[in-house]
Amino acid sequence: MQISPSKHLLPSLSLAFAMQIASAQPMTPLPLGADSLKQPESSSSPAARELAPSMAPFKSELPKQQVPLPVGEPQGPVVLYTIDEIQRLGLQANGLVLAARSQVGMAKGGVIAAAAYINPEVMFMMGPMDRRLPVELTGPSNEQRSVTVIQPIENPFMRSARIAASEAIVDANRATLDQVSTDLSAQLRMRAYELLLRQEQAALEQSIYDLLNTVRQRIAANVERGEAARFELIRADTELQSAANRKEAARLNAERTKVFLMQLTAGALPANFQVKGSLKDTIDLPPLSELRQQVPKVNPDVVRLEAEQERANKRISQERASILPSVNVMYTNYQDQQFTSNTAGLSVRIPIWYRRRGEIDTAIHDSARIRESLEYRRYEIGQLFEAAWQAYQIALQRVSMFEGGLIKEAENAVRVAEAAYKFGERNLIEFLDSQRILRGILFDALQARFDLHTAAAEIDRLRAHYPKELVPE
Repeated sequence: MQISPSKHLLPSLSLAFAMQIASAQPMTPLPLGADSLKQPESSSSPAARELAPSMAPFKSELPKQQVPLPVGEPQGPVVLYTIDEIQRLGLQANGLVLAARSQVGMAKGGVIAAAAYINPEVMFMMGPMDRRLPVELTGPSNEQRSVTVIQPIENPFMRSARIAASEAIVDANRATLDQVSTDLSAQLRMRAYELLLRQEQAALEQSIYDLLNTVRQRIAANVERGEAARFELIRADTELQSAANRKEAARLNAERTKVFLMQLTAGALPANFQVKGSLKDTIDLPPLSELRQQVPKVNPDVVRLEAEQERANKRISQERASILPSVNVMYTNYQDQQFTSNTAGLSVRIPIWYRRRGEIDTAIHDSARIRESLEYRRYEIGQLFEAAWQAYQIALQRVSMFEGGLIKEAENAVRVAEAAYKFGERNLIEFLDSQRILRGILFDALQARFDLHTAAAEIDRLRAHYPKELVPE
């Protein structure tokens, strides 16, 4: 039975071309059924014209091929790492995280210094005593010495404010460490899924090249026998060269993404590593209402600004408490040949002429600056979350669209075009065009899944969700 192009081929191809116009990826040939690309035989029977199993179109599952390492790179057994393991390696080896962790240690040292008591001051003096009157009146000359101990008594209000300000600095540095860690974790996650994307694209381009190479060989044989025009061979050579360029570019893109991922882990990943995962990994996010309440509270940047505002407020209290008089307790022991004296007293510094007005005003304006920055940052974080959530929903809809029938429709269009070519009703170029449409749709489906993971990683970054149990402080 002959397939009618007006009933089956043209509607399916029109639908496929309309889908391709809506997609953003360039179109190139797809690796569909290389063994079925044979010229129609005039003596074949209707039964022989039925589609063989090798004529089946592409499946939505992409071939799992490993991208070869560049020339000169040491070959070895592949080492698999999960996304969590890659994040752990990056958080333990990345220099920015280590530097932020050192800042936390420095801030803790500041708390110890702020809580320490002021050390006493000891003065020791000695020297000879010369006579100004006759020895009969004064007696013989001798040595005299004195020891004075001064102990400052610190204002308890200023001391407590200083300790609280130092503790707020620790909280701010911990929030900074959390921010650096969550940013790095999100980058590692996105780079890992990008590597999976590039590798699947490279595998697809490799299969396309293999298909076109087979097509070119068969067209060359037909040209030598005089069954096809030389123009067909020229077009096949052009398509093959274009596929070779795309294949090499896809391979290099995969290698470049791999290098970027190794860079984020400071070389902790071996050169022969592979990501143990898939673009189809499930994503688990809390409900939208819960995320809207959670993000402005736990975002590291917001937490850091809250800690800095607390530090600024304690600094105001510290400067105001410094107006109170400061007291020093003194004790002096004096000895000479005839006398020994012990005296005690107080030394009070009274702020009469300058009452630290400048320092207090500076602390007040600094607190206002941080408070305004905090309010704006809360609003900005909320808007960034809303944008990330919308991007997540868009990617989710695109994935559902591709898996809900778009890929199947494109496969059906390729199947019709393949059958029409086998029966001699369409030429090879039209068959390759239908493959090119399916190839573009599959590439868009991969990109949609990657966009889904990218949006989820951004949401987790805003809510500081990463494997914290893997990060020692």
